[in-house]
Amino acid sequence: MTFSRSDAIAVAEILRSVAQAEILPRFRNLSSDAIRMKTSQLDLVTDADEAAERAIEADLLKAFPNATVIGEEGVSRDPTLLDGLGDAELAFILDPVDGTLNFASGLPLFGVMASAVMKGEVVCGIILDPISDDWAMAVRGEGAWIQRPDGSTQDLKVAPRVPLAQMAGNVSWRYLPEALRPIVTGNLPRVAMAADLRCAAHSYRQIAAGHMHFAFSSSVMPWDHAAGCLIHREAGGYSAHFDGSPYLPVNRGGGLINAPDRESWQALRDALLPPQT
Repeated sequence: MTFSRSDAIAVAEILRSVAQAEILPRFRNLSSDAIRMKTSQLDLVTDADEAAERAIEADLLKAFPNATVIGEEGVSRDPTLLDGLGDAELAFILDPVDGTLNFASGLPLFGVMASAVMKGEVVCGIILDPISDDWAMAVRGEGAWIQRPDGSTQDLKVAPRVPLAQMAGNVSWRYLPEALRPIVTGNLPRVAMAADLRCAAHSYRQIAAGHMHFAFSSSVMPWDHAAGCLIHREAGGYSAHFDGSPYLPVNRGGGLINAPDRESWQALRDALLPPQT
C-alpha cells in the first residue's frame, strides 16, 4: 500500500472544505460557552475544534474506509486511541484547529494539520492555513511544497546554515520540566531571536519555507509534529529529540529541535540545553 500525491490532495481538499464550513464561520464569532478549558487557561478547546474534527474524520473515512483516524480532541477524551498508532496500516493524525488559543483570541494565526502514517512511518503531511487559503504539503520522498486551490505550487526549502548568533526561531518551552525552564530561557539570548507563535502549524510553515531557522518544542504530541516534521524534512531540514534520537510519531516525550541541518541542530542543542538532557 502506498500513499500518493493524489491521495494527499484529496485529504487537503477535505481539510479546506471543513475549515470553510466549521472553522471560519466561528472565527471571531465564538460565544463564551463555545470556549472551554482543558488542562489550563492556556489549553483550550472550542466548538470549532470539536465540530471540525468530527467532520474531517467522517470525510476521511468515506475516502479511506479502512483507515484509523486519531484526532487531538478524541485523544483528550480517550488517551488509549494512540496505542495502536505504530501498527496501523493507515492512520490519519488530526489537529482540527492548531493554535486554538490564537483562534479563541481572534488572532488569524491558526491552522489545520493532518498526517498520514503507515506502520508508524509518516508518509504525508498537510498544514492548511485557512486564512491565506493554501496548504503546506509533503509526501515522503517527493519533496515539500505550498499548494493553492488553483493548482499552482511553490517548492519549500529550509534556510541555509548560519552561525548560532544569527539564528531566529520559534521556542515553545511551556511544557519543559520545571528544572529546565530557567536554563533554556536563560540561554535564549545566544540566538538572534526566539519567539513563540503559539501555533505549531505556522511555526512549521515558517521553518520549512526558510523564514526562520529553527523550532524548539517541549511537547511532542503527534498532532502537533507528525505533519510538520515530514514537511520540514522534505524541505531539506533535520529534526531530532533532545537526546539526538530521530523523531517518530509514536514518541510522546523527549522534546524536539528542528533545524536546517544536523550541524545547526547540534549547535542549538549545545547552546540551549544542558548536556545529556
